[in-house]
Amino acid sequence: MSTRRTMQDSAPSRRGVLAAAGGVPLALLLAACGTDTTDRYASGDAGYVSGDGVSVEIPAADRDAAIEFIGTTFDDEPVDLATTRGEVMVLNVWYASCPPCRKEAPDLQAIHEEYADQGVSFLGVNVRDTAGPAKAFEENYGITYPSVPDTDAQIMYALRGQVAPNAVPSTLVLDKEGRVAARISGAADPSVLRAMIDAVVAE
Repeated sequence: MSTRRTMQDSAPSRRGVLAAAGGVPLALLLAACGTDTTDRYASGDAGYVSGDGVSVEIPAADRDAAIEFIGTTFDDEPVDLATTRGEVMVLNVWYASCPPCRKEAPDLQAIHEEYADQGVSFLGVNVRDTAGPAKAFEENYGITYPSVPDTDAQIMYALRGQVAPNAVPSTLVLDKEGRVAARISGAADPSVLRAMIDAVVAE
């Protein structure tokens, strides 16, 4: 199970909708956020770079600016994170050939279904795939929430300081103001993710 800790000095911190700001040194940004992620996320089961499995919850008083980005889902639906204010949003960074992404997919779908009536939305951010592999993954695992492609790393740039560029999968929970309230680096432990969502919904 992922360990949980409070991050006092954390950096910044919804289906056809969803957004980002933040900051790390420019050198890190240039290294982490190029115009093409193909080499970064090498193909094949052994090509992924997993997160460290650490979970972090950020007190409301310590959260930074709202995440903002725009995009288009694999079903050609527009996404603008700024339109999701007032909702709790779960962002999951993934790609189809990533083994821990496949492992966590059924749990993410189950949690998505459990929390839909509480106004919690899920959005995937796919850092590598074209529509074919991404949709095949979604069909295989019964994923019903949308994902946006990010092969040009524009969304990852918006998530800088929150998601390490090679940490796939990673999951963020955004509060109703669009700020990062919690994150998991690596495959999400479902009990930890549920606890994080519960805490943010209750705010």
